[in-house]
Amino acid sequence: MNGSTIIFYLLTALTLISAVMSVATRQIFRAAIFLLFTLVGVAGLFFWMQYEFIAAVQIIVYVGGITVLIIFSIFLTQQAGEKLPKLPMDKGLFAALAVFCGFALAMLQVYQHEFIGATNNPLPPTVENIGRNMLSTTSGGYALPFEVVSILLLAALVGCIVIATPAKPIVETNTKLPNA
Repeated sequence: MNGSTIIFYLLTALTLISAVMSVATRQIFRAAIFLLFTLVGVAGLFFWMQYEFIAAVQIIVYVGGITVLIIFSIFLTQQAGEKLPKLPMDKGLFAALAVFCGFALAMLQVYQHEFIGATNNPLPPTVENIGRNMLSTTSGGYALPFEVVSILLLAALVGCIVIATPAKPIVETNTKLPNA
């Protein structure tokens, strides 16, 4: 086992452990910090694969943008150490089913894809080549993923607004009428 393999396993372990801890913790600030470590681990994997431009975009957009928005919304609305309520069993089962379906769909796509040309004469990952393909609408273009990322950023902004909106207090009313 060489040093490159060890670095890969360390980055993968950081990413996976942080992702699981982000979902498993009940403290919202800790979940945001674990999400930060997960995104940094993914950027580290991009650096390890020598895709410096994509790694830099990962750090700027996700670590610098989405995570900071989430942390600001936490600080503006809630106590940082406040625990989240426990998830009801039916919602937990639905979430597990959604994760399983998403994983099955991803594996189906990986097994159906032939990966032709993935190793034959790849383009060097220069800023010029990435920029040329970024807005290309041909089969090798990145126009659709670029739009998906913009929708993801919009969804993150809406999610931060939802987190930042204070909950309406529950007002108990006395419906019992006095005896006349």
